[in-house]
Amino acid sequence: MLEYKNKKGGITVKIEINENFCKGCDICILVCPRGVFEKSNKLNKRGIYPPIPVNAEKCTKCNLCVLQCPDQAISIEE
Repeated sequence: MLEYKNKKGGITVKIEINENFCKGCDICILVCPRGVFEKSNKLNKRGIYPPIPVNAEKCTKCNLCVLQCPDQAISIEE
């Protein structure tokens, strides 16, 4: 599981991507209005390039990525 934390205005936003569930469809990259995600340049154990939140500080916790992920591989917490 990949975990990314961003501290913004005293609030820590934690974005978790479960690589065991992710199939690399990139829907999260496409639906994010803030451009938080990009495709990784490293293959995971399943042979896919999972998304990574390269701009985690831009995350507003709108949860579009969570809602649109067909594999329920993404979670966002405070």
